[in-house]
Amino acid sequence: MSTAQPPTPPSAPEPGPTTPEQPLDLAGIGIGPFNLSLAALAHGVPTLRTAFYEQRPAFHWHPGLLIDGATVQVPFLADLVTLTDPASPWSFLSYLKARERLFPFYIAERFHIERTEYDAYCRWVSEQLPGLHFGHRIDAVRWDHDHELFEIDISRLGPDGETVSPRRAHARHLVLGVGTEPHVPEPLRPLADAPGVPVLHAADYLEHRERLLNTGHITVVGSGQSGAEVFLDLLRNRPLGAEGLHWLARTPSFAPMEYSKLGLEQFSPDYARYFHALPEAVRDQLLPGQWQLYKGIAQETITAIHHELYRRAQQGGGWPGAVLTPGVTVRTAGRIAAARLELHLEHAQQGTRTRHTTEAVVLATGYRERRVDTLLAALDPYIRRDSSERPRVDDQHRLVLDPLITGSVHVQNAERHTHGVGAPDLGLAAWRSAVILNSLTDTPVYPLPPRTAFTTFGLQPSRPGTAAPQRPAAPSAPVARGSGRMHLPDQRGGLTRTRT
Repeated sequence: MSTAQPPTPPSAPEPGPTTPEQPLDLAGIGIGPFNLSLAALAHGVPTLRTAFYEQRPAFHWHPGLLIDGATVQVPFLADLVTLTDPASPWSFLSYLKARERLFPFYIAERFHIERTEYDAYCRWVSEQLPGLHFGHRIDAVRWDHDHELFEIDISRLGPDGETVSPRRAHARHLVLGVGTEPHVPEPLRPLADAPGVPVLHAADYLEHRERLLNTGHITVVGSGQSGAEVFLDLLRNRPLGAEGLHWLARTPSFAPMEYSKLGLEQFSPDYARYFHALPEAVRDQLLPGQWQLYKGIAQETITAIHHELYRRAQQGGGWPGAVLTPGVTVRTAGRIAAARLELHLEHAQQGTRTRHTTEAVVLATGYRERRVDTLLAALDPYIRRDSSERPRVDDQHRLVLDPLITGSVHVQNAERHTHGVGAPDLGLAAWRSAVILNSLTDTPVYPLPPRTAFTTFGLQPSRPGTAAPQRPAAPSAPVARGSGRMHLPDQRGGLTRTRT
């Protein structure tokens, strides 16, 4: 039977007000791709009562970086659900069917979809899936020792962000999916925070793109994929011979991302289990050396940049007005005139310093995990931490809590220090969601394969399910169901591909 949208099972109604006597089984804080994945898979577990809350009025994924032609760096199979439940009504293929684009997609042979289409797919799911509450801000979370439940203070927000009405929810377990926030290096923070100063993070690039294109000179800071994408987009749209661009990178070179097949197995569940089982000091030593797995630049993007530079050199009869300088750090920055900015630079290998003048700065300096100290202030005394004061996270993606707290607090994309480089990767979203759901039930609702990679990591491989459960199961066991990364294509050739 053909349907225009996924069916809504009658056994999974929209959660109403909760009480200590009728709590949620799971409350989600934040609705990005990871918690949206969890909500979609939880929808297939009729006996599990869930609700997810998001402060924003609607789903939108990195709107400032939806550059025309940019693609998601993982295959379309790494959608919200497919790698755990290929038959889910919330898959990308189900979305294409609902949009009557299955045959065009089949003929197009596109294994990597555009970011705009991924964003549209996630918005389609968010608009159809019950139990999602946008425009709701979580103000505080507490543990009710008497009822052994989490108390959640919630504010429903109006169209201008004002509080319309407060309410309270109760839940046996929580999952934090509040995402990351743009990182601004300390030397540039005063300029970025000052009103009217053209220093912005790449997360806001598209909002300011037209103004940037009309600026005389622009500096891009950051050597990763976002920096490359912004630089390439600006380069393609600046006047020939008057590009006025400078790209600064802290890394010793504009290095390509690791994209070999065996290298990509470090984004597998097998590697996540192996990494989690390593001693804390070893994990901390490993992560900085793995930067090319997720901070490098797609080879195709590097090629597209070089192609564009060469084309401009050939057509303009000389070197283009674009400078690319790796190995440089920004020591300090300031404003020297109404429309001029000055960056004080240092080259690590040469040991030299200079001053660099520009009119606008785009910071492609990455993201950091969003702090939840205020939100979880009441739980802080119960959170166990490692030697660096980071929350400890077990193999089921749960914060390690004092035994007095019998509920679970799961985290999504806040555990790179315990689970490795795959924590922010879209390709592990469905697997992690299944791990979380399986930990809440007496029997696994989504059976997971014991092996996912050809590489054997370590002499004593970590096996799934070896850790003893640390939280009590939900009162009723659900019935099991049946069976970024982005880059721009070279617009003068075929599509390119990288990871998010």
